[in-house]
Amino acid sequence: MIFIQKGENLVSTPVEPSLLSVDLGKTNSRIRLDDANGRVERQGPGFPGFPVEDSVELALAAIIPLVAALGTDRLAGLVTIGVGAAGVDSDPVSARAFALRLREHWDAEIAIASDVLTAHLGAFAGETGTVLIAGTGAVAYSIHGGEARRSDGWGPWLGDEGSGRWAGQIGLVCALRAADGRGPATALEQDARGLGADLSADLSALPRALTGGSDVARSLASFAPTVFRRAAEGDGVASSIVDDAIAHLVATTAAITVPGTPVSVVGGLADDHEFLRRLLNELHRHRLRPHRPAGTPLDGAATLATRRDLPHERYVIRV
Repeated sequence: MIFIQKGENLVSTPVEPSLLSVDLGKTNSRIRLDDANGRVERQGPGFPGFPVEDSVELALAAIIPLVAALGTDRLAGLVTIGVGAAGVDSDPVSARAFALRLREHWDAEIAIASDVLTAHLGAFAGETGTVLIAGTGAVAYSIHGGEARRSDGWGPWLGDEGSGRWAGQIGLVCALRAADGRGPATALEQDARGLGADLSADLSALPRALTGGSDVARSLASFAPTVFRRAAEGDGVASSIVDDAIAHLVATTAAITVPGTPVSVVGGLADDHEFLRRLLNELHRHRLRPHRPAGTPLDGAATLATRRDLPHERYVIRV
């Protein structure tokens, strides 16, 4: 029974319980509310991840406006929130603090885990397999025999090889090498000059322009679609970058995956159909079995909130 303000009085009214699922990534954040009226989804900017300074406040700033926009009536029956968020494994203390803040804000039970884990739950519905997340970052996560294994996901400065950040950064490096004569000519040089009016004649301001913001990884990753486009057009330098990105992602996956195990690929890079086709072919060539994801990371967040009987449970924070 929920009490709702009606004028000066509080009246009781039956409200069906609702479930909020959250996918809080580095590039985008997504929420989904399931209640008696159906399902509604919203999307907004992501946050840098929990290891960074002020991560709790940044995470709240990404999520609270999206949820509040659903309206108080839709949130009246909210009882459970499942969250998959970047960096939970790296900073579980901040992740728990974030979960407690969510509980204070909406008076709901909170389950939070790494966005890698919720991606796995969504892709395999709690079953065995390996999920490769290829977006701004890159990480493979496997559940086999009840045990979890992870490969890469070490962040933009020490890992995430083959990710959108990696491809974008290497593309920009090659553009600068072409500009100063150290590397072969590439259309990526002109693309880099097109990133700002002050760069058309002089690329010396490019490093500062791309690394001066609060989310450098996302800024670098924004150049990855240009690299993929130039590769599709036949640019040799861009094609080599894409080849190397695929090789890195396959190596990341193979490092923790038994041959014959199903592998699902999710993340922003999977939205590029040609890149995904080539990546899946390479995974198959390495005796790994491409598997169409059973669901999305939001489905995984919903499973996280409603199931406690899966091997993933030991990696979940509940408040």
